[in-house]
Amino acid sequence: MQIAIISNIKSNIYALQEVIKDIRNRNIEVVLNLGDMFYGPIEPRATYELIRENKFINICGNQDREILESSLVQLEENPTLRYAYEDLGDEVLYWIQDLQFEKIIGGTYYMIHGTYFDDSQYLLEDISEGSIKLRSDEDIIKLTDNIEAPFIFCGHSHLPRIHKLSSGQIVINPGSVGLQAYEDELPTKHKMENHTPDAAYSILTVEENQYSVEQVRVAYDFEKAAKKAEENGREDWAHALRTGKVLD
Repeated sequence: MQIAIISNIKSNIYALQEVIKDIRNRNIEVVLNLGDMFYGPIEPRATYELIRENKFINICGNQDREILESSLVQLEENPTLRYAYEDLGDEVLYWIQDLQFEKIIGGTYYMIHGTYFDDSQYLLEDISEGSIKLRSDEDIIKLTDNIEAPFIFCGHSHLPRIHKLSSGQIVINPGSVGLQAYEDELPTKHKMENHTPDAAYSILTVEENQYSVEQVRVAYDFEKAAKKAEENGREDWAHALRTGKVLD
């Protein structure tokens, strides 16, 4: 059995289109989507239509939730949030409202965006000192103690990772389909960078008692996405889309 795992599309339909082509060319039918689909200055509504057309198994990410819960003040203060909110419309907001924050498939595959405790918390990365480092095995197990599934899929950090815990569980972060670098102020200032504009996703292959994981990079026309970001006043996004690095 093969499963494609995607996350953090961030309204980037151009990246998603090429990722879907790559997945279909490999004849993979099951696609698990770990959320953060629509926030961004590119094409939120068109991204939704493509997701629905391809019948992914979806969960809600923190920024999907934030779009849904946004107040008038937040929409006024954040033009990108307002753009996504208005472009999506009520139909999509109702769809987001019905999404689960976690999902277990067949008792084997556990889907979460951040952690069980907080959808804005990184499962694998520790940023407490402002730099990015891998959490200890003990800390990750504390955050997954309630999860019995042998495979755990998480997103949020945009950094592709495969980590085997001392419990024997395999944690996979597929990276980001749509945005390869960003800077955040919370919970402490930090930045995530992949140093490539290429889209990312993962493939898990399970046969009897054996498994393999492939971290995939897919080239796409990032210039289309970058120009759309510029049209919507996000030079920082445009730079990240072109380079996979944060704008200094």
